[in-house]
This record gives sequence, structure tokens and C-alpha cells, in this order.
Amino acid sequence: MENKTIHCLVFPFPAHGHINPMLQFSKLIQHQGVKVTLVTPLSNYKNLPKVPSSISIETISDGFDQVTTPKSFKHYLSQFWEVGSQSLADLIINLNGRPNNHVDCVIYDSFMPWCLDVAKRFGIIGAAYLTQNLAMNSIYYHVHLGKLKPPFAEQVISLPALPQLQHRDMPSFYFTYEQDPTYLDLVVAQFSNIENADWILCNSFFELEKEVSDWTMKIWSNFRTIGPSIPNTFLDKKIKDDEDYGVSEFKSEESIEWLNNKPKRSVVYVSFGSMAALNEEQIEEVAHCLKDCGSYFLWIVKTSEETKLPKDFEKKSENGLVVAWCPQLKVLAHEAIGCFVTHCGWNSTLEAVSLGVPIVAMPLWSDQGINAKLVVDVWKVGIRGSIDEKEIVRKEALRNCICEIMESDKSTEIMNSVMQWKNLAAKAVSEDGSSYKNMIGFVNSLFHH
Repeated sequence: MENKTIHCLVFPFPAHGHINPMLQFSKLIQHQGVKVTLVTPLSNYKNLPKVPSSISIETISDGFDQVTTPKSFKHYLSQFWEVGSQSLADLIINLNGRPNNHVDCVIYDSFMPWCLDVAKRFGIIGAAYLTQNLAMNSIYYHVHLGKLKPPFAEQVISLPALPQLQHRDMPSFYFTYEQDPTYLDLVVAQFSNIENADWILCNSFFELEKEVSDWTMKIWSNFRTIGPSIPNTFLDKKIKDDEDYGVSEFKSEESIEWLNNKPKRSVVYVSFGSMAALNEEQIEEVAHCLKDCGSYFLWIVKTSEETKLPKDFEKKSENGLVVAWCPQLKVLAHEAIGCFVTHCGWNSTLEAVSLGVPIVAMPLWSDQGINAKLVVDVWKVGIRGSIDEKEIVRKEALRNCICEIMESDKSTEIMNSVMQWKNLAAKAVSEDGSSYKNMIGFVNSLFHH
């Protein structure tokens, strides 16, 4: 973009769902002439084999460099905060001492607000990157302000610029707060110092969350939507050969080959993400549904979950394929896919919306309830599986959802909404689009700082 070199450290929280979108944003700003160094704890380094060679990697310590494992997630976070702050400061000093490596900006995952304190100590730009959607961030922000306190007495929760929410739409961390406050404390702490950030970036796009975007901009004028942060090939093809996030630890095309000879919109794709574990009873219900529903299916079952499959369930049959991993974006973009049965993690939801795939929502925990609410009631791109008193989606309920999307009159309505959002997502990242302009505005500010 200019002769001046701008060097950004990009520091995601060490989990796939956080690394992927931040790495994607890194590729975009690098394409605009910014030098990018990805920072990760040494203990997480082995999960990053496929970062593009043009992006440098530096490690810091989270207090668990050796084989020692944290006693609990709470223990990990407190050590990471304490050791990570000092280790990040040491890295910046080290890089500043090398020729052409002076650090100008830290783009940090908002799950680690302490990174901003470190950046400010060095007088460099600090940009918070919110990996969840705006609706979810708004809820956590209201907890931070003390306006929402768990547990809830009220059955219906009303917040500015959001639809009315019921308990099932709220983050699961509210309802486990009294047993273990760790998770809610982590997500609420994102806002502990965010007003000191120079920029607040969010992996969503303006058109998808207009009302809450406008509301947020009134609070933080430096807030910008820059999503969907998914590989370029699937959106506007600006970056050549950008087909995956580059951090997957598996490589297998078996699923794509299997899809290639299936009719258009005939396959049910089922995946519940990299974090959540389903109990055996739920897995059995999904298995029986897929076996009997009459559609082709591609089901991702992690190796650690395979033992929960019914004993007589065939992993490869005429109708179905069960694999431990697949290239999800390629699968969602494949014309054979008819719907996506998902836990509604934000990355999976945003990918489905951006690639034009209807959703059967089976939220499990964290932010997935609010994502499911938006999918069904606001964006109208899917159906939510109803749960029984044991919080299980039974095979009949799941089969009804799949049939409704694949075969019923409602499917046309849903597909119309799906295609509308797909086009708006592509437009947002194209040259005149809202997210593209926001990304360029951010980059220009770095060059003119």
C-alpha cells in the first residue's frame, strides 16, 4: 500500500474457532501490505502446521511450555494472564530490537484483554478482535455493565437492538455460573478495558446485524464489522488459492470424492464442531435418524466419539459416510449439500450463511443458543430441533427438521432467505462492501498513524 512498513502482531486465543478467523483476517491485511506475525503459546504451536509461509510465527509462554498440564481451565487462564503478559512484553522488546521488525500494532483476541494493557505499555496500537457475533457480545457487555445478572428471574430478556430472548437463547454459562463462574467471567472480561482499544473489530458483517451494529457504534465509534472472516475463494476470490484457513491438522479428500457423485442438494451434512462432546444417547438418536431419514448423509464424528456410535451402525454405506474430519468449507460449498445439522458455533453458522446452506440447529452450549435464535427467527435460514425433558433432540424431531428443509413447501422460503444472505455476505467483502471498506479503513489508519 505504501513504502512504510507496518508490522502487526496477531494473537488469537489458542483454540481452533479463534485461530481460524483471525488468521483469515491476517491474510487480508497482509494482502494490503501489512507485515503480519502470528503469536501463539508454545504449548499450542503443534496445532499450527499450515500457516502461509508469508506470515511469521512467534511463540510466547502461557506457563505450560513443558508437559505440565493445568489443573483446570481456571488455572490455565490465570497462569496464561500472568505469564503471558510478561512473555508478550518480552517478545515485543525482542522484535523491536531486530531490523525492520518494530511492532506497530497488536490485534488481540478479546478473550485476552491483558494484551491491550501490554500494547499500551509500549505505546502501540491495540485492536480488539471479537470472534463471536454482535448479539452475543451485546449480552456479555450488559453483564459487564451489571444490567444482566445471573441467574435470571425473568423469563423473557429484552435488550436494545436485539429480539426478545428466552432462557434457551441465552449463553449456557449463565446457568452454570453458580457451580463454576470461570467461563462467564472469561467472556465478560472481554469488556473490562475495551474502551481503551484503538479499534474494535468483529467477525460479522453489517448487513447481518444492522440494528445491533448501529447501537454498538454509538457506544464505541471505533467499532467495525470486518467479517465474514472465511477463506477468500468462497467469497470473492481476491487472494489466489485461498481455499482453507491453513490451520487444519488433517488432510483428506475422501468426503469430497464421496460427494462428487451425489445429486444436487441431496446430502445432509452433520457436524457438531471441534469443542463439544455429545452424550451417547444423543449420538444414538442422530444415528437412527440418519439411517431412516431417506437422505444421503455425511457425518463428522471425532475419533474420541466413535465408541458412542451404535454397534451396528455402518460408517460407510450406500446412503452415508462417517469420517473423523472433512474440509468443512469445501463441503458446505459443494452443490450436493442440502442442509447442515450443526451445533451453531459462530464459525459454522457464519460459514453456512455465507455459503448458502440451510441449517438444522442443535445448539449445545456457550453462544450456540443465541446463534440458533438468529438463524431461525431473524435470518430465517433454518429450523431448530426441539428437545425433550432430558435435553435430547429425538430422532423423530430431527427427521422432521431435515424433511422440512429438504422436501416441504417451507424449503423454498428458507432457500430464498439463504441465497439472499449468501449474496450479502459476498457483497460485504467485495471492493464496495461494508466489511472490505472497514478493513481498508483500519489498514489506512495504521499507515497514517
